[in-house]
Amino acid sequence: MQPTPLADWPPHERARIHGVLTDIDDTLTAEGALAPEAGAALLRLRAAGLPVFAVTGRPAGWSKPFALSWPVDAIVAENGAVALWNDGGRLRKAYAQDAATRAANLTRLRAAAARVLRELPQARLATDSAGRETDIAIDHSEHAHLGEADIARALGILRDEGLTATVSSIHVNGWIGAHDKLSGARWILRERLGRDLDAEIDHWVYVGDSTNDAAMFARFPHSVGVANIARFWAQLAHHPRYVAPRERGQGFADVAEAVLAARGQA
Repeated sequence: MQPTPLADWPPHERARIHGVLTDIDDTLTAEGALAPEAGAALLRLRAAGLPVFAVTGRPAGWSKPFALSWPVDAIVAENGAVALWNDGGRLRKAYAQDAATRAANLTRLRAAAARVLRELPQARLATDSAGRETDIAIDHSEHAHLGEADIARALGILRDEGLTATVSSIHVNGWIGAHDKLSGARWILRERLGRDLDAEIDHWVYVGDSTNDAAMFARFPHSVGVANIARFWAQLAHHPRYVAPRERGQGFADVAEAVLAARGQA
């Protein structure tokens, strides 16, 4: 399947979009920081009355300051497990699993991480691991590097341990439970807006950049990959409908501009 340019997204379809769901790493950010173009695009979307929810594999602890300071309606962290949002300057947090389940899972998660590090001595836990509450992450591209064979091996170990495991642009993530980015998106729309995502999914666009976005690309009729998704194109089980002309936060800004222009709000 060849990428379809964002410019081919029909204006009448873009004009019907009334909300945005997005990945964070290498979709809103560049070199680990919110890209200026993405920050400006988030502000324009908010001014136009379009809600924006970020759904990420990053941990709750890492997400906390951004949930408070970025112009987003909420961040769903740890691949659908934890939601954080700004309530009048006060951080609110909710969990997809109850406290007893999270506590019971912790021992298994630690054992799975220990096995990866034992069998792949070159592997390293993500530097944001201290902020994780419901999952584990192995760094493959942020501060450490793993080749494709090692990434596949880490995935295999986590799945052999009974974990759900995916690969983002920077980490191999593993967790226990059926939640994922898609269930997290459904949950946050119910939690924050009282709305059913599946009933109105053709009014939302999803923006992402890597293989852990594949389920979102599969479900959303309007989905866009920022240009750096080219790195993962051959590995994607499901591809985005369109691809932005630019990478990372600039690509997200391209998507925002496409939506706002069609609505006459650019």
